[in-house]
Amino acid sequence: MSEAGGDEGGGGSSSSNTAQQIEDTSPEEKVLGKLSATSIGPGWTKVSCPCCVSEQVEPLVVVKLGEKVRPETKRWLIRLIGAPQKDGGAALLAHPGEDASGDIIMVSAPRCTLLRATEELGLCKTYQSGDMEAFSYNDREHFKDSDNMEAFLTLAEREYIVKYELDGLRAQKDLRIPGLSDNYTLQHRDNIWQKMRSASVIVDTLPLHKYDKLKALSEAWYSGNQLAQPLDSVNAYFGSPVAFYFSFLEFYTWSLLPPAILGLTITYFSGEVQKEMVESVSGSQVTIVDDDAGPGHIIQAVFSMLWSTVVIELWKRRSASLSYRWGTLHLAERFAEPRPGFHGDLGVNPVTGRVEPLFPEWQRDLRMALVSVPVVGMFLGLVVLGMVCFYWGEGQVKQLHQDWDSLLTQTLLYMPSVLHIIYTNMLANVYKTVAQSLTEYENHREESAFQNHLTAKVLVFTFFNYFAVLFHIAFFKQDVSLLRKRLASLLIVSQLVNQVTEVVIPFLVDRFINAPRRTEREDDPQEDKFRNQITLPVFPGLFGEYIELLVQFGYLSLFSCVYPLTAVLLLINNLTEIRSDAYKICNLFRKPFSPLAANMGVWQLAFEVLSFVSVVSNCWLLILSPRLRELCQGGEMSSTNFLLLAVLLEHVLIVIKVVLALLIPDEPDWIKKKKEHIEFTSMQALREQKLLSEES
Repeated sequence: MSEAGGDEGGGGSSSSNTAQQIEDTSPEEKVLGKLSATSIGPGWTKVSCPCCVSEQVEPLVVVKLGEKVRPETKRWLIRLIGAPQKDGGAALLAHPGEDASGDIIMVSAPRCTLLRATEELGLCKTYQSGDMEAFSYNDREHFKDSDNMEAFLTLAEREYIVKYELDGLRAQKDLRIPGLSDNYTLQHRDNIWQKMRSASVIVDTLPLHKYDKLKALSEAWYSGNQLAQPLDSVNAYFGSPVAFYFSFLEFYTWSLLPPAILGLTITYFSGEVQKEMVESVSGSQVTIVDDDAGPGHIIQAVFSMLWSTVVIELWKRRSASLSYRWGTLHLAERFAEPRPGFHGDLGVNPVTGRVEPLFPEWQRDLRMALVSVPVVGMFLGLVVLGMVCFYWGEGQVKQLHQDWDSLLTQTLLYMPSVLHIIYTNMLANVYKTVAQSLTEYENHREESAFQNHLTAKVLVFTFFNYFAVLFHIAFFKQDVSLLRKRLASLLIVSQLVNQVTEVVIPFLVDRFINAPRRTEREDDPQEDKFRNQITLPVFPGLFGEYIELLVQFGYLSLFSCVYPLTAVLLLINNLTEIRSDAYKICNLFRKPFSPLAANMGVWQLAFEVLSFVSVVSNCWLLILSPRLRELCQGGEMSSTNFLLLAVLLEHVLIVIKVVLALLIPDEPDWIKKKKEHIEFTSMQALREQKLLSEES
């Protein structure tokens, strides 16, 4: 046991008033054996470890129970949360709320539970030497602030550890839940928290906002005129996944400055490009022969290809630095417990030897082949159907404009594009729900596998949904004029829609729907404040935000050579996006749980793929340039030789991209050395621990 004192944010209660045990001797509740020895009183559950005792306990998570949950079920659940892990509990702290028979349970965590979870998750913390080291519970006294959990762990980390322990609760033997029918009997190795959800005993589990900290974060984040974001504070309050998103959003936004300046320069100094911009907005047909040639477009194309590579490589370096600073550089890659939603027949895992639900891999593959793939294919077919309707509508309004040639018909030229954009957005929202259901049906064991398959489904559809029309126009119809008009429509309409959804709607929601929370008074019961947080909408996650950035990146890297002002419009949009996203997550939603993250995950790979595809896209668009064709024909170059020259140029640019990626290391040298040092010290600690266990 550590000799350090308790902390203010995660300790157990030491008050003698809370030591009184609630008597509960009904036969139903004695099924847990040792579990019933954990005493609870009118306050927090007790802890047996002296170093975890504290006079103040910080509520971290609130558990919302169903309306029909009986008192004995709630008491059993509180004992389960507070029982030691060796007895099948979570080793956390639980409080029944002001009303012992109410519908909420407040949960916190004692010091030892937090420290053990820190080691198990592979977090790095500041050692007494000042360097970041992989945390070791046996060496905890040599880590800075290890006796003060509020300083040692961020609020987001403490809250996630509570969720981590609750989700890991598994029945040690078959037992009946007090207050429930026999239909909800727990079997050996059943996930208890998942079973409680299916029985409607637990309705929700959410981390709690700390409004004093949230107010300070808001003032430093989006309320003032500051340009830089308080990323360390964002990481401390919302967790590393949210912090990585906002860091990338900021990095990507300022990276738009060079292509925006280049686009403005090309537009300003090229009368031809100015005419193209006017024609793309007005909807008039391009009648000049060299509508897409000019050195400006060539410069823009080559720059876009190189820019996309440099930006992604520099972001990798920044991501590694942030990961080290936030202690997630060395996250443990252990054989994870099955995720809560995983189900199957109980058996012995051949790898770990644990008794747990098993699901044959061939059944999962069969579900993917016979259900997931056809459904995804059906949605891709709906994308093609929308594209066909777009072309049909485009032809109709063009014919109408030729016949009438009025201001009204000129406006109608944009209607097919606008309707198609609305259609694709609606289809994307429906597909997102379907993809979630399909991935749940596939029944993946690990949470990482579940997220990877879900993200892959959404990425395939997103790429097809947002870029299919543009690629068809560019590569099959070879209509640069239509491509430019379509891209202008997407950028302008998307920006208008984005401003409404990101700024106007959030303001109205906060003004008229979230009023109850704003009318809270300091003397209101704490339980009422917690219930107000439960009424907030669930945070939708960062999926949609990353999709939006990925689509933006695709527009810029793949097609900006036909519309040089793409980066300008994206830069204007993203400057408001940073503040509006920060405002939404702080005010409009419940606080989300944030699993530990070392980078953007699979999204980083998606951006890299788009960067590679940009070479093919831009080379093809240059091939379509009438001026380049004329120059080659003037030089008596055949079409075959011209195509071979384009392929050669494409390969040269790919080689240049690869060389650039190799010249810019993914991690700074100092990060590599720190990483190797962390691995070395971790191996040493493991060896010493093994020797001690052998001696004992």
